[in-house]
Amino acid sequence: MSHDSTAAPEAAARKLSGRRRKEIVAVLLFSGGPIFESSIPLSVFGIDRQDAGVPRYRLLVCGGEEGPLRTTGGLELTAPHGLEAISRAGTVVVPAWRSITSPPPEEALDALRRAHEEGARIVGLCTGAFVLAAAGLLDGRPATTHWMYAPTLAKRYPSVHVDPRELFVDDGDVLTSAGTAAGIDLCLHIVRTDHGNEAAGALARRLVVPPRRSGGQERYLDRSLPEEIGADPLAEVVAWALEHLHEQFDVETLAARAYMSRRTFDRRFRSLTGSAPLQWLITQRVLQAQRLLETSDYSVDEVAGRCGFRSPVALRGHFRRQLGSSPAAYRAAYRARRPQSDKPADVEGTAGAPGPAPLLHPEGPVPLQSRRAAASAVGSGASLSAAAENGREAYVTSRASLPGQRSGT
Repeated sequence: MSHDSTAAPEAAARKLSGRRRKEIVAVLLFSGGPIFESSIPLSVFGIDRQDAGVPRYRLLVCGGEEGPLRTTGGLELTAPHGLEAISRAGTVVVPAWRSITSPPPEEALDALRRAHEEGARIVGLCTGAFVLAAAGLLDGRPATTHWMYAPTLAKRYPSVHVDPRELFVDDGDVLTSAGTAAGIDLCLHIVRTDHGNEAAGALARRLVVPPRRSGGQERYLDRSLPEEIGADPLAEVVAWALEHLHEQFDVETLAARAYMSRRTFDRRFRSLTGSAPLQWLITQRVLQAQRLLETSDYSVDEVAGRCGFRSPVALRGHFRRQLGSSPAAYRAAYRARRPQSDKPADVEGTAGAPGPAPLLHPEGPVPLQSRRAAASAVGSGASLSAAAENGREAYVTSRASLPGQRSGT
């Protein structure tokens, strides 16, 4: 799913100043960046496909620091332009950042701030969102990034409204996308915004990708307990909740186990995970329901009971709100896509041990209602190369999406 917000009036009314031109796209590269993410805007905006009905952009590849730039695969690149070339661009794309724990070069941040002040559209793909956040361009705005890095983004930049559910977020003059292949979705969205559906469709056909993908990042979430929470005193309560999802308990129960008032617990939980505890708890129950629907022959009623829902009706409602499909339809679609010889395992006798602890993923049961609504996940500290692998798998599997998935905008 994508979130195309209604841009703020001041953002919508802004015009390019100076030498900037709408058709010029600057791509800002750094040493240590993953080559797949870096190549996405180069392919979309740097190749002349006018014969296929795709309007031409003018591409400027800019080095964000002194070269040569070395990619994650060890290749050395020499950018034909430096930061000064950004002054001509109407769109500036940061396809990735080498490390979510290190600050970007201040010169590059200054160039991005100046470009934004002069009316340029600023785009961050995957971990490129960290560069935009470091420049202060995401303050008070909705944004997304790869689900593994969403909690770090939310924790390090609390004024950013991080939503890990989305494939991309369009907030008018600042746009961000999820991991790897979601960068293709956002680049296609930019072409669609600039030149219409026909141009975006023609480009998608050339790239041999769907012009729009349904669903969001939910189905690609890992189910491991994140490392970030491990040293926090609240970790014990979170671990207990994950181990007892088959029981009926509420947030008040968790607050009591943490020896906190409900208000204090809510505030503490949100500061740690970027999510409201009720949203997180419901999402964990839905994730557990997904696992049982995939790996067992339990009826939907039995699945509801084993996931802590008070009734099958509650399971169906939350399941449909989060995944856009009923539990029965989800199971049928999942099994239809599996080889005949790959049968679900019988998990009889596991009611007290619901399996591997799911990811702390905060998606709430209610869709995004406001352009300033905030949600984030707690993910693991996996490498950028792992993020690329997850993104590639996500893009391939999306071609056989489950029925009823929410449509992207």
